[in-house]
Amino acid sequence: MQVVYTPAHLGHDPQTGIEQSGIGPAFEHVGRAEAIRAALEADDRFDFVTPTGHGLAPIEAVHDGGLIRFLESGWREYQEAVAPTADVVPDVFYRPALREGMSERGEPASIHGRLGWYCFETTTPLTEHTYDAARAAVDTALTTSQLVLGGERAAYGLCRPPGHHATSGLYGGYCFFNNAAIAAHHISTTTGTKVTVLDVDYHHGNGTQQIFYNRDDVQYVSLHGDPTRAYPYNIGYADETGAGRGSGHNINMPLPIRTDDDAYVEALRQAMDAIQKFGPSTLIVSLGLDTFINDPISDLAVTADGFERSGAAVSELGLPTIVLQEGGYDVSALGDNVRRWLVGLGA
Repeated sequence: MQVVYTPAHLGHDPQTGIEQSGIGPAFEHVGRAEAIRAALEADDRFDFVTPTGHGLAPIEAVHDGGLIRFLESGWREYQEAVAPTADVVPDVFYRPALREGMSERGEPASIHGRLGWYCFETTTPLTEHTYDAARAAVDTALTTSQLVLGGERAAYGLCRPPGHHATSGLYGGYCFFNNAAIAAHHISTTTGTKVTVLDVDYHHGNGTQQIFYNRDDVQYVSLHGDPTRAYPYNIGYADETGAGRGSGHNINMPLPIRTDDDAYVEALRQAMDAIQKFGPSTLIVSLGLDTFINDPISDLAVTADGFERSGAAVSELGLPTIVLQEGGYDVSALGDNVRRWLVGLGA
């Protein structure tokens, strides 16, 4: 199986994370992707290729221009206006209720105001080279897509930063550009065929849902921790099924705490039934391995054996499959967990 990887991800190197009212080392860090790279390089079933550039147009087709411009310049503007710092996070978040009963004013002029206009939470700092790394992650996703559209049965894109929490106009949840959504939109609009995004990350892909919620050309199917207890808390419920033309094409499957291998694979098979009914030409898997039993920020109980069983189950769909990396934070096990999932898929 071909693996698309670029060291450009090393440019996004957050030093700290602000999570659950504490400050500590970032859970999403360069070591995650490097652990995956090392595990796959050690297995001769995987061949590495470098992504090719695809320009801004595929990103602009999914994300608001204001967000793109802010991610390109925000870190630099903060250094000039405030003080030199490695990581940049918002002090203030915009909430519409702040101006309830008043007219909207639009994007703030201040760098402080714009940080909270485009970012929706505290865990996702901008660093000096975040924008370049995020652009490279998109190129990784699109190059992986090219390989599969060109005839590969499946290919894997080692995307970092991840993407599925980024909405059309917001970044957060460790995500800046929505790699899977950009790839899905590009495939659907250039081939005229239907695409399914199957999201198996522990955390619901709120951004992917938002981007496709009113569309009938891209189906979104997500297995994730129940948002009554799991990030992002405000979205990912089973009754969110799409709207307008997208009605019925958004499928959320919240999972109970400590869901194990057997229960997870059974839920995955239910998801596959929905995918078969939709009839896509191509499958994109947002591959999160934070469903792992020892993941430090999740509470499911899937093992390495469960990951291999999951990959094997997905292979039964018989669809050209693009696998793009999302979460997974037990770095000591992450590389082998990714490898086992891909071996199950048929690497």
